[in-house]
Amino acid sequence: MTAVTRAYPGRNASPRTARAINDRLALRLLQEEGPLTAGRLKELTGMSRPSVADLVERLQESGLIQVVGEAGEAKRGPNARVYGIVADRAYVAGLDVRIESIGVEIADLLGRTAGRAELPVAPDLPPEKIVAAGIALLDRTVRAAGASTGLHTVAFGAPGLIDPVTGRLSSSGALPAWHSDLVDEVRKHFGVPVLLENEVNLAAVAELRTGGPDTFVLLWIGGGVGAGVVLEGRLRRGVSGGAGEVGFLPISPTGELPTATDCDNGYHGLVGSRAVCALAARHGIATGPLADAGAAGEAVRSALASGASGEAFLDELAARIALGAAAMCAVLDPGRVVLAGEVGQAGGPALAALVGRRLARLSPLRTAVQVTAVEGEAILRGAVITAVDAAQDALFAPRA
Repeated sequence: MTAVTRAYPGRNASPRTARAINDRLALRLLQEEGPLTAGRLKELTGMSRPSVADLVERLQESGLIQVVGEAGEAKRGPNARVYGIVADRAYVAGLDVRIESIGVEIADLLGRTAGRAELPVAPDLPPEKIVAAGIALLDRTVRAAGASTGLHTVAFGAPGLIDPVTGRLSSSGALPAWHSDLVDEVRKHFGVPVLLENEVNLAAVAELRTGGPDTFVLLWIGGGVGAGVVLEGRLRRGVSGGAGEVGFLPISPTGELPTATDCDNGYHGLVGSRAVCALAARHGIATGPLADAGAAGEAVRSALASGASGEAFLDELAARIALGAAAMCAVLDPGRVVLAGEVGQAGGPALAALVGRRLARLSPLRTAVQVTAVEGEAILRGAVITAVDAAQDALFAPRA
């Protein structure tokens, strides 16, 4: 049962400000609860019937809500009308920009997927051609989605540090320069707000919206390694945007240490895709010619399907993953570690259970280890959620 939310603008609020605050509250309720009657809005907000009637009229005139049905056959008239948000008032785009691919998802104002596409990126393609191909991909996907109103907001997920002051990717020799160029070109081409976020942070945002506990560390294990830190419902980025850069943890497979520009001798070198594929090969599990995230995930799935012959590989992989998890738990005590990324998702509950047992031997802190609850492309879903939130903030913002 939904808790009743009361609208209390404050004694000193002007009538115009009070109306704007109540409008925003009603829109949030319609977003979270779905379509509602005026009577139900009255119950949830605590507003008077005349105030709710005025509110509904204002929101209809502004094009934000519309009548989507009636409450039941036994009722007729204004009190039976069911109101919902006009979801196609605005569309947003989420992008997942990797080294080897660009993924796009178009969604309406309620975050419902309207279109999706992906473009492989050849490693030898000139940067300017990659950027042009990315713009063309986004254009095509918007048209195919039927987004007649165009894009309102775009959110990017990309690997690397996002400077919290400038909102731009921090320079790094390990990442392609075209990532920043694509962000700039999308902003120029579409003329809309463009948001940029670390891709693992977006996966954590998507995990948070699944409705589980609001404090956790999401550990992404795929081509690269990273963590999204969510404490008491808030994503934590750190002073320089580097919270969760666990690939640089000085947990070395060689005995050497990582450097500020190379994490191969850190935790990344222990559980990144190349390391997972090498470990699989040592245990006699075929991985294919490419030691990328897809191959690492396939190695884990093969080990799970092979029974006893894959147990040694999975146990050693779990021990490696648990080392990084223990370091994060010792500092943050999150109570929950979520495994995500191609390797984490491929391992599912079985790998999570193995990591949990290994972690319990290393840490005195009680920590649940679970596989992500997000189905499909977590980074894209987090990007869409971020873009929808920003679009709603702009469209639903109280106007004093």
